[in-house]
Amino acid sequence: MTARGPLLLVFGDSQCFHGPQRAEPADDPRLWPNLAAAALGGRAELVAGIGWTARHAWHALTHDPRVWALLPRVDALVLGVGGMDTLPSPLPTALRELIPALRPERLRRAVRGGYLRAQPRLARAFARLPGGGPVALPPHLTVAHLDRLREAVLTIRPGIPVVATLPAVHRAAGYGPVHPGRVPAERATRSWADRTDVRLLDLPALIGGHVLGGHGNPDGMHWGWDGHAAVGRACADALRPVLGTG
Repeated sequence: MTARGPLLLVFGDSQCFHGPQRAEPADDPRLWPNLAAAALGGRAELVAGIGWTARHAWHALTHDPRVWALLPRVDALVLGVGGMDTLPSPLPTALRELIPALRPERLRRAVRGGYLRAQPRLARAFARLPGGGPVALPPHLTVAHLDRLREAVLTIRPGIPVVATLPAVHRAAGYGPVHPGRVPAERATRSWADRTDVRLLDLPALIGGHVLGGHGNPDGMHWGWDGHAAVGRACADALRPVLGTG
């Protein structure tokens, strides 16, 4: 740990950097990773993207040299991914992510618009099936990628604490709003965390009332500043005893 306090390496999705109205710059002090780091007297380096699953985070770790440069100085690893993995995905994720690459532009807009209109209806229909239908990333793959992230960082920084998040709740109209994939993913994440001594942030307990009560972003997915504050405090509380920061 440096004289400037602990460095938190945070892999995240848009819930790490999206506020009550819009996405914010990664260094916005109101975002929960920065609140957690500030409470510990340090700083956070946020590696995140819109819609990121655990697989996207693993890709960032293995492909982004800016992340490699951080690893020798990291004091704690925070895995704020896995929640988007649980969302209904009527179209296989690999195909859905190809929509922005479609040409010409007219075709891309037509396909994207059609998919966005169909997604809520398809999500509700699939939710009635055994298992709740396809999700962005199945729980066993989420856990596999989380563990790869953990092992890779601990290879460079052995012994540092690791914190992960349980998938949050949502009320997003764009997803039905249904969320049958959340409970199986939470079960898998808890089991993995128990095996690996990973500390967990229980996002449904921390921000469930905030989101479901309509106090977050109008999109029903992202949080208001009160939600960020609650998660930031919980993350700092989870790390404080092991970092020795008071």
